[in-house]
Amino acid sequence: MIDYLQLLLLGAFSGLTIFLGLPVAVAQSVSPKKKGFLNASAIGILIFLIVDVLGHAWESAIDVASTAFTGKLPVEVAVFDLLAMFGGLAIGLLGLTWYGTRYMREVPLKPSNGQASMEKEESLRVHEVNAYRLSMMIAVGIGVHNFSEGLVIGQSYVSGAMGLAVILIIGFAAHNATEGFGIAGPLAGLAERPSIRFLILAGLIGGGPTFVGTLLGSQWTSVPVYIFFLAVAGGALIYVSMLMYNSARKQTTNGILMAGMFVGLFAGFVTDMIVTLGGA
Repeated sequence: MIDYLQLLLLGAFSGLTIFLGLPVAVAQSVSPKKKGFLNASAIGILIFLIVDVLGHAWESAIDVASTAFTGKLPVEVAVFDLLAMFGGLAIGLLGLTWYGTRYMREVPLKPSNGQASMEKEESLRVHEVNAYRLSMMIAVGIGVHNFSEGLVIGQSYVSGAMGLAVILIIGFAAHNATEGFGIAGPLAGLAERPSIRFLILAGLIGGGPTFVGTLLGSQWTSVPVYIFFLAVAGGALIYVSMLMYNSARKQTTNGILMAGMFVGLFAGFVTDMIVTLGGA
């Protein structure tokens, strides 16, 4: 049996295991093929998360719609939940599309005293800046996803299913360790190692919301809010996975790309098995 303070501490722990996967970002001397494989593995993890979060969101929305169809709930409730589903998906996908159109572009470069050509130096600079922005986009998308996971932990606890809450914490902790790799993927092999400050910030953005969700979920429950955040996370993850695929396709062969995606999908399903075996 765990008390409320222990629940919050464990909720924070389950999110912050994301830091276990972040050290990949400081790897140096990574060849284009290896970096492509790392990015492809991260894509595999993101694809699994897309299936997972949108599957849970749609399952919740369709359950309410089915109940409303039998007359046990007002139709307005089902309509509201469906609006939360598709509205969240639109915000996650189209919102990041707007962000990418505005910010994922060439960045003005100050003149350099080096002997390398200005065009090559600018290209490297733009690539590096976009890698950081892509990494942060992934962190935000995963953070929204982890917020919804925290909601599930908190709601399981407040409903009296404390055993389930503990199983969820263990499962999400294992899962988040692989999600850290997804954040680090775009940064692996950069000429200059990412700063510790940036990695800490990305880790807190990606993993910290699990604690916030646990706190709020144990105090207040709402099916539409749960569906909405899952849908936002799904839309955001679709966008960033497409960006990462475009980048990885240029770095390596199709065979290596598919192998990396398989490894990422395998890691996602295996870690999720802990939650499934726990009866979640």
